[in-house]
Amino acid sequence: MDYLPAVEIEPEGEANSSVIWLHGLGADGNDFAPLVPQLSLPEGCRTRFIFPHAPRMPVTVNGGMVMRAWHDILDMSFERRTVNVDQLRESAGQVQALIDRERARGVDSRRIVVAGFSQGGAVAYEAALSYGKPLAGLLVLSSYLANQEVPRDPANQTLPVLVQHGVRDPVVAEVLGQRAAEQLKVWGYPVEYERYPVEHGVCPEQIPVISRWLGQRLSG
Repeated sequence: MDYLPAVEIEPEGEANSSVIWLHGLGADGNDFAPLVPQLSLPEGCRTRFIFPHAPRMPVTVNGGMVMRAWHDILDMSFERRTVNVDQLRESAGQVQALIDRERARGVDSRRIVVAGFSQGGAVAYEAALSYGKPLAGLLVLSSYLANQEVPRDPANQTLPVLVQHGVRDPVVAEVLGQRAAEQLKVWGYPVEYERYPVEHGVCPEQIPVISRWLGQRLSG
């Protein structure tokens, strides 16, 4: 099978856990790789970090410019409902193929976290909530729920979800992050929602929180 190309950072020793982390529109897998040395995970967490590159495609809101994107965005409406859902699902399927590969490498699905920033977060929602084996957690940064009809698999009905968003985000308004978290609560997921004094990005205050949360999810 052809997998998404990715930046992979291996732990010392054989991996016993994995984080698959999706970048935002126009970036690539190198975007969040520099955070790995800042993440202090508990002793015994031998975590492989995988940062896949989205495929290149024309993006309507950017005048049809070809760039790395997980799906096309047809317009910048506040509700973010004008996305190409077929492409969203296709990207989610490619992420799920990476999860399957980690399981084939010997990592239990219950020690795999899916993470995503911005457009990558929208795909992370789709991939994690619909995956057919229990996962360790879902981390969503500065993002939105693009598909209200995501097919939620019972295997992940109790999936721990951490949503973080910048209060001054001019790209993805914070209310979209809040609405996504609230919708997941309505669906019964255990969701933590956190606000940070940042625009569309990740600030230093988020790093220790992410470290602790990942450690809790991956050290079981």
